[in-house]
Amino acid sequence: MAQSDRKRPTMADVAARAGVSRALVSLVFRNQPGASEQTEERVRRAAADLGYRPDSAARLLARGRSRTIGVLLTLHHPFHADLVEAIYPVAERLEYDVLLSARAPGRDERAAAEALLSHRCEALIVLGPESDDAFLAELADRCAALVVVGAPSKDADSVRTAEGKGVRQTIDHLITLGHRRIAHVDGGRSAGSADRRKAYRATMRRYGLADHIRVVPGAHTEEAGAAAARVLAKDADRPTAVLAANDRCAVGLLQGFAAAGLSVPGDISVAGFDDSHLSHLSHIDLTTVRQDTAAQAEQAVRFAVDRLADAALPARDLVLDPRLVVRGTTGPPPA
Repeated sequence: MAQSDRKRPTMADVAARAGVSRALVSLVFRNQPGASEQTEERVRRAAADLGYRPDSAARLLARGRSRTIGVLLTLHHPFHADLVEAIYPVAERLEYDVLLSARAPGRDERAAAEALLSHRCEALIVLGPESDDAFLAELADRCAALVVVGAPSKDADSVRTAEGKGVRQTIDHLITLGHRRIAHVDGGRSAGSADRRKAYRATMRRYGLADHIRVVPGAHTEEAGAAAARVLAKDADRPTAVLAANDRCAVGLLQGFAAAGLSVPGDISVAGFDDSHLSHLSHIDLTTVRQDTAAQAEQAVRFAVDRLADAALPARDLVLDPRLVVRGTTGPPPA
């Protein structure tokens, strides 16, 4: 008989095998007093022989707990993938499970959130929210703990990067290299985009370069970067450097400039934002702003767990410093 067709061993089977009552087996697996050391050893040996594992999920649900944190992310977003990878070990260390649900074409943020709520997630962590404040307020009312990563929130705990600092570091670097005509391909309505756009304009003005400010509408995708590259490559007054909305957009710019016959950084420099695993690849070697994924993941999970333990905690907004990582896609402007 196939393993999947066999009857799953029960607590009663373990009790029969060990020669004790079912109630005593229950005490052992709940780590409650009442069984001698020898009896506990006999019960655990019987469970091991039968392949029995306590159904912790059912036990938690019976007590109204799932100990599950839902994470809402965007598909094909490398930085979100890096965050999820960092969230798992933190949650496991705190004895919580993680359930994922993604935004995707034809599946918006509301549908992704409903899936997590229907699976009785106690807390939700929303990576890079795309919905308005009203929807986040609704989510905060419907779950015991809500944490937003990548944007501030009036109705939830939040963990984010100081977007403006990252942009200023990048513009400072490009100015030091000798660039003046620096464009920005923005991220549209994506999380963090408004702050990055604002910081770009302010930093260019600080350097007396208001006449060179150029914001090209974009998004956090390779397609948006490639489209922006086609526009910029044809410009008679082409910029000598471009700050992309994020790393994915920067990769699209690299592809688009290559297709137009422009070399990076010889003809034009490109910088990204996130320092996702894409940027580390040797054939990309992208100058970018590093967000601290480990710290964001750690604090997001801890905020959620703290909120589950004490709903009366004041709302927290943690802002982490970014760091510019200089690689091979930025250099001096062409002569």
